[in-house]
Amino acid sequence: MPEKVTVTDAELDALCEKLDRDARASGYFLNPDKGFTRDLAHGLLVNTKRYGYACCPCRLADGDKQKDLDLICPCDYRDPDLSEYGACYCALYVSRDIAEGRKQAQPVPERRVSHRPGTSPAQGQQDAAIASQTEQGPLKLAYPVWRCKVCGYLAARNAPPEICPICKVSKDRFERFM
Repeated sequence: MPEKVTVTDAELDALCEKLDRDARASGYFLNPDKGFTRDLAHGLLVNTKRYGYACCPCRLADGDKQKDLDLICPCDYRDPDLSEYGACYCALYVSRDIAEGRKQAQPVPERRVSHRPGTSPAQGQQDAAIASQTEQGPLKLAYPVWRCKVCGYLAARNAPPEICPICKVSKDRFERFM
């Protein structure tokens, strides 16, 4: 059984404020149910203290950051879930219609599939698409292209940026795109 993790009200208040500030600055909306959002933030803090990273509180974490990269909040599935269902899997992030009370959040099916640690499920599809662009194989570029798995930002350079300039996640949330 995992050890009990203590979260203070001050830590919880600070995270809720940060989540709200970051969401609004990036054009996202948090669930308008403040108690529900606070419970999710509590889970994020527990996971941060337990694992060293803010893994989605609605999913089972492996405890290995490389295996859980796609589940670090905001997870890789947030944007597709928002587009298709109006909310992410845990419903921390919601559409404008849900945030403003015009719609109710609906259950979101799990998108996560087993995949190689450190890659997204779509990486194999991207590799195949790039390879099929020429008869000689993959395109040859001067620099590798890195894609932020959270917001889609692309950077052509030798290594991913330390922090995504768009959504502010760390470099471990980037994948080699080309």
